[in-house]
Amino acid sequence: MPRARAPLSAVLLTVPLALGLIGIAATPVGATGSAATPVGAAGSAVTPVRAAGSVTSRSAPDSALTCRGRGVDPDALVRHRTETVIAAPLATVWRVQTDVERWPSWQPPVESVRRLDHGPLRTGSAFRWTMPVPPHPSTPATSLEITSTVRQIERGRCIRWTGPAIGKGLRIDGIHVWTFTQVRGGVLMRTEETHTGAEVEADVPVATRLLREGLEAWLRDLKQAAEARSSAR
Repeated sequence: MPRARAPLSAVLLTVPLALGLIGIAATPVGATGSAATPVGAAGSAVTPVRAAGSVTSRSAPDSALTCRGRGVDPDALVRHRTETVIAAPLATVWRVQTDVERWPSWQPPVESVRRLDHGPLRTGSAFRWTMPVPPHPSTPATSLEITSTVRQIERGRCIRWTGPAIGKGLRIDGIHVWTFTQVRGGVLMRTEETHTGAEVEADVPVATRLLREGLEAWLRDLKQAAEARSSAR
């Protein structure tokens, strides 16, 4: 007998941030841009402003972010990319983002993180993290478990990880790329993620919107944490 699945609307509405926090990583600007003149999602030049509090998003970028030549899933129907400038040193931003076991201290949606290996993140490093999913009239309270594996990484420039997020009636396979570019006034952080899976593909506009909201929330939290750590020094 096939497994009963909760309606997509019920599942998605209980985990808007979870959809945007599924692991996978990034790539440097590379041939299309430089640290002095970063290139925007549509290929146009971007002039970062120190401590600009907003994030810029695009669900259908002209080109994908990559890390060591690998990017997100080009065939995924659910995809989003966003960026912001963080007014903190590159080393601080990198440390906050890659010290995954401390994510719960600055990302409210993250309940727990456990490294499956030791030492600095490197190719092959893996970590398992959880996010609570509150009850909904159509679904019970549960927890979303995400297992992320680093596939490509270049210290201070990019990281790309992949992995499934699994909960009751829900499985999402994600690929997530992050790039770090030193610019005037701080670090230009870019992130792009794709999701595949029956539940998200059943309602692509809703899944894409929730992915956008999750990625933007992550960048806002990262910006706040890195800038606070920088100003405390």
